[in-house]
Amino acid sequence: MLFLAADLASIKAVPDLEKRSEMALANADQLVDSARDAYKSGKDQEWKQALGELRDSVNLAIESLESAPKQARKSKYYKRAELKTRALARRLTTLGDEVSVDDRKAIDDVRQKVQEVHDHLLEDIMSNKK
Repeated sequence: MLFLAADLASIKAVPDLEKRSEMALANADQLVDSARDAYKSGKDQEWKQALGELRDSVNLAIESLESAPKQARKSKYYKRAELKTRALARRLTTLGDEVSVDDRKAIDDVRQKVQEVHDHLLEDIMSNKK
């Protein structure tokens, strides 16, 4: 898990905001696998930490895109982020189905945040504002 935390720190150092967003979402995708593996191994603290880092990665992605100078409608990175967050939400739903009922709340909270980011991205793409 320390490798992933260092990875998120290195992603924050990337100067290209759009590439930073793409890298943050790729990191979030890997964190779903890490959370699943940690849960199956019985490492309660590690899978919850992976979910927290996943949320941080998704937040970094949306913040980076919003800070980028391009309009959402004209940026391929917005559409890529929209597709990636949709896939992340689906993967988190599947992960929620695999865990016990007691542990689903943590996953549902993160999935809800990812869904909110997805909806925000889609709204930005479809609107005429910057």
